Amino acid sequence: MGTITTRDGTQIYYKDWGSGPVVVLSHGWPLNSDSWEAQMFFLASNGYRVIAHDRRGHGRSSQPWNGNEMNTYADDLAQLLDHLDVRGAALFGFSTGGGEVARYIGKHGTARVAKAGLISAVPPLMLQTEANPGGLPLSVFDGIRAASIADRSQLYKDVASGPFFGYNRPGAKPSQGVIDAFWMQGMMAGHKNAYDCIKAFSETDFTEDLKKFSIPTLILHGDDDQIVPVDAAARASAKLVPHAKLVIYPGAPHGITDTHKEQLGADMLAFLRS
Repeated sequence: MGTITTRDGTQIYYKDWGSGPVVVLSHGWPLNSDSWEAQMFFLASNGYRVIAHDRRGHGRSSQPWNGNEMNTYADDLAQLLDHLDVRGAALFGFSTGGGEVARYIGKHGTARVAKAGLISAVPPLMLQTEANPGGLPLSVFDGIRAASIADRSQLYKDVASGPFFGYNRPGAKPSQGVIDAFWMQGMMAGHKNAYDCIKAFSETDFTEDLKKFSIPTLILHGDDDQIVPVDAAARASAKLVPHAKLVIYPGAPHGITDTHKEQLGADMLAFLRS
């Protein structure tokens, strides 16, 4: 087990598997680095050093009352990469983690990063505004907050057994194991931290961050993503990131790290080798 202590005293847990060129993975809400385990195992088995951390307030990291927003998430990631003296890394973010990756590059640049990947990622902006009419109304996120306060354990069960993995679609074959893993990771997150993170992932505008991407970038998304709709996310991001490679998985849901793990692993590996 590895941990670092950030400047504000928060302990950040991380895994560091394998050896070779460095890949860094940033997870989604309300999950932790365990949600990347299929990709970690695959990439480390194919000659890469794979690092994944638990965002502050999630998983095995400590649960500070403050700092549960994108600027601090990005600063935590920067301190981790500085601590490990990572160079030439490929930085991938899933869902909320895609926002963390975008803000990291926006704030801290690409001195340590050679490639980036946004997978089912929230940028450029999830919230519906006058400038972003394709986003989701604030009432959607207010509903998630209300459900979190009312019974967050049930919320995580409902999200996992329904839209996250597309298990609410006709003909879907839900995996109870995948649902249980999502619920367990959610319950490992701090209540306040997970609550605050809803605002962080939904209301942060990453438009200017994406414009600063100066490295090869893979943007990968399912076109049946019910959590982060593809048009306002991946397709919009691809227009902002110079020379981005956009890959759409037909019929795929949000949680492709589980539902499409073989295809995703192969696409990530091909991108790393390109």
